[in-house]
Amino acid sequence: MKGIINLMDHSDGAQPDPDAPRESILFADAFLGHGIDPAHVVPWEARAVEVDAKRLGVEQGVREMREAWERDRFMALLDGDAIARMQGYFDFATIAADREVIRQDEYGNFMVVQLTGAMAVDRYQPWGERLRLAETKPGDILGEMSLLDSGIRFSACTTVTECNVAVLSAGALDDMLTKEPQIAASLVGLLARKLSLRLRAVSLRLTDLNRHA
Repeated sequence: MKGIINLMDHSDGAQPDPDAPRESILFADAFLGHGIDPAHVVPWEARAVEVDAKRLGVEQGVREMREAWERDRFMALLDGDAIARMQGYFDFATIAADREVIRQDEYGNFMVVQLTGAMAVDRYQPWGERLRLAETKPGDILGEMSLLDSGIRFSACTTVTECNVAVLSAGALDDMLTKEPQIAASLVGLLARKLSLRLRAVSLRLTDLNRHA
């Protein structure tokens, strides 16, 4: 995380020296730092092929992301200019219903912003039961925990309906931290806040389920 802090120090507009040695790794290299074989990390390019994702126009994708995030009390803090400046770092796609976009217990280096449609978030229990944790709505963000901490996916995310999505990879986030550090820092901070709240809600639900089991 020290490398991220160093990049954030340039939020006054000064650009970091691209030839200067990195003091620590960032998101794209974090799996290596944890001793994870890169061959075991699933990139968006591979998952896009698996789910037969269709390319979505950037203009439409940015418009839908702005509309979806305007309804979110955290992401609404990113104004239209910030979202427009982020557009070059996202891939936009349409995914048909009943496609597993994120798979539980895999390593993945991308997160997904749901722009339209609905997805099911399920947790497969060791004894085989599938526990429905949530059904998402436009504006929700999926997979950001693994993107931030390089850990395995906590749950499976499957499209219930056709969905338009925006996808941010670890490499693209690193590029954003280098070229747009202030916006990237804001995005990471908002992701962390949303993730914390969601994990608290899931923890409470699992506790209630165990109490009544």
